[in-house]
Amino acid sequence: MAIRVTVWNEFLHEKRNPRVQAIYPEGMHVVIAGALRQAGYEVRTATLEEPEHGLTDEVLGATDVLTWWGHLAHDRVGDDVVARVHRRVIEGGMGLIVLHSGHYSKIFRRLMGTSCSLKWREAGEKERVWVLEPGHPIARGLPESIELPHVEMYGERFDIPAPDTLVFCSWFQGGEIFRSGCCFHRGQGKIFYFRPGHETFPIYHQAEVQRVLVNAVAWAAPSGGPVVHFGHKQPLEPLPSA
Repeated sequence: MAIRVTVWNEFLHEKRNPRVQAIYPEGMHVVIAGALRQAGYEVRTATLEEPEHGLTDEVLGATDVLTWWGHLAHDRVGDDVVARVHRRVIEGGMGLIVLHSGHYSKIFRRLMGTSCSLKWREAGEKERVWVLEPGHPIARGLPESIELPHVEMYGERFDIPAPDTLVFCSWFQGGEIFRSGCCFHRGQGKIFYFRPGHETFPIYHQAEVQRVLVNAVAWAAPSGGPVVHFGHKQPLEPLPSA
């Protein structure tokens, strides 16, 4: 059975900024979804201005992995939808892939429990994304490093908990570094934060970036392990009588 992916995007920059519209005329979510479909995943998209932001109980119940891109309107995402996504990750084991400026999203900050703040600079400089864990599934098929010719810089300190695994670390032409590929486990779910993806550069068109997303979906999908039950438990084996 194919992994079911929902690609969520604010879809605001593409409507308001001619430069972004020229790169992503149908939206970043359409480019990301196309790459994931080509890899064999079952993909749907959802955007901010749809009813319930396109993330109804029915949609989330049929989602194995949710990808999230947001920037302009983090505060417009309803708290009820955030709680719904959080519950689906923690209790339902849905994977979550948070992209670029989604580090400030309500759902990522809730799952991390920190401000998720960082340094930034938009100067169109070069980024080199180094693979720190070549044996990790998310690094499958990648070179030792990925060069992105023009990006928005994100710099340390990145105010997040220490990742369970740090797959990628970035160096920027201006001298900063950044933990750009971070894996976390929360409850039953797996979370991957991936830094590249500024809207005014064609980053999601780049083959290596698409390969990271394809690999990340496979890693973040539910593993099919046992259902966990909490609370009072009867013994599995006979206990000696008192």
